[in-house]
Amino acid sequence: MAGTKTGQFKEIISPYLKNLMNKYKSEKGEKSKEYQSLFQQYIYNPKEKKITNSERSRHYNSVVKIKFQGKNIVGVERLYKRTILLEPTTVCAAHCRWCLRGQYPVQTMTREEITTAAKYMGSDYVKNDVNEILITGGDPLMSQSLLEYCLSQIQIYAPNIDTVRIGTRVPLQDPSRVNDKLIDMLSLYDKFDFEFGINVCHYSEFTKESIDAIKKLRKARYKIYNQHPLLKNVNDDIQTLIKLYDKMRELKIEPHYLFHAIPMRGMSHHRTSVKKGLELSMKLNSSGYFSGRSKPKYTLMTDLGKVVLYDGSILKKDPDSKNILIKTSYNITERQKWVPGWEKPDSVEVNSDNTMNVWYEDGSDE
Repeated sequence: MAGTKTGQFKEIISPYLKNLMNKYKSEKGEKSKEYQSLFQQYIYNPKEKKITNSERSRHYNSVVKIKFQGKNIVGVERLYKRTILLEPTTVCAAHCRWCLRGQYPVQTMTREEITTAAKYMGSDYVKNDVNEILITGGDPLMSQSLLEYCLSQIQIYAPNIDTVRIGTRVPLQDPSRVNDKLIDMLSLYDKFDFEFGINVCHYSEFTKESIDAIKKLRKARYKIYNQHPLLKNVNDDIQTLIKLYDKMRELKIEPHYLFHAIPMRGMSHHRTSVKKGLELSMKLNSSGYFSGRSKPKYTLMTDLGKVVLYDGSILKKDPDSKNILIKTSYNITERQKWVPGWEKPDSVEVNSDNTMNVWYEDGSDE
């Protein structure tokens, strides 16, 4: 998932996705929504070379920067009180061009680093607040042995963890990896309540193979939820979104977040305006076209973390830039307590009650 040492985000497409793209191109045509939905997500675009000073290589600063038991904490991030994040590897089956971690350094945690991280999660510093872990990366399902080692260490050293969320696109990028061996391994850790967060952006990603992988996880009684970005020329029209969420409802996939695409390096051509996302969200939530149980929360990933937009969330616009000021309930005192070493970004303004507002760069509909 991470970029190379030169900062160039390498194009990687799994054999499964290559075959699927060829199938859509042959059967539906190069200009079809089905083919373009994958082409735009996985094929390198020269527009990625267009980088502005306001775009970043990290989506926010949430790395835990401390030593624990004399060792540096590696691969651990935290922004929220109840949830901690572990990144055992940055390897993926394919590289999504819109990836928010595309410019992160390439790395895989050692077993010693994983054990240290697990001990930290179960320590007095953390255990009274944290009861959930998100294992992401990269893609944890790219190495079942590494994932199993993470689970074993969490079970031993962090008994406060009840819920294990696994962020993965493997069911959509290389569905054969969701096999009996994986299910058997996960069944050894029935102490945990497993949840799988997948990133389905377009209904074309639901194929027989991907649906079979999803059903295999569901048959094992694991929860599946979806969060994904709003992408220009991929899913930024109401009919595409309706088809996507209708299919999710059919497959018992819980809707979570519909993200506005964030201002990462080389991603401006993927980004709609925040306003367009709000309009699409309103149509989704007020259309009556599909079950009310399938409606996502329209969300910005700001320098402070996720902010769901409501009436009054946008406080003002900067007349000299594309930036908008977003109201949040994040508290600077609590944030500094949760995330050792966290420094307030320049984009953040602190209110008299210690809550924070954050400037966010808007996109464009041109």
